[in-house]
Amino acid sequence: MNYTINSSPTIIKNIEEKLKKTNIPNIEIGDSIKIGLLIKEGNKERIQISEGVVISKNNANLNTTITVRKILHNIGVEKVYLIHSPRITSIEILRKSKVRRAKLYYLRNRSGKATRLKQKFISTS
Repeated sequence: MNYTINSSPTIIKNIEEKLKKTNIPNIEIGDSIKIGLLIKEGNKERIQISEGVVISKNNANLNTTITVRKILHNIGVEKVYLIHSPRITSIEILRKSKVRRAKLYYLRNRSGKATRLKQKFISTS
């Protein structure tokens, strides 16, 4: 009994396109965002809001991830989110920042006012 699986790239691409979310805003490095995450506790579900600065982004179609950093009780916390996950209910961009790097890992070594990023104002003309 030999089973062969025909995993042609077009079949995989079609399945990924169906699972991709279309209502995701254009997230860039340095953005301050608010993410609503569906949390299951026992038999109840609730939405937990998490805020932070996007310090890195990995573009890989359906597997696109962002790393969000925030400070909780003077401790830096980073979390990686799969943005096309069905557990993520909402993503809201609070503020855009002007950055000159693709990854903001240098923020790990800074604290207080040194972690501030310059705000980018978008003209609507």
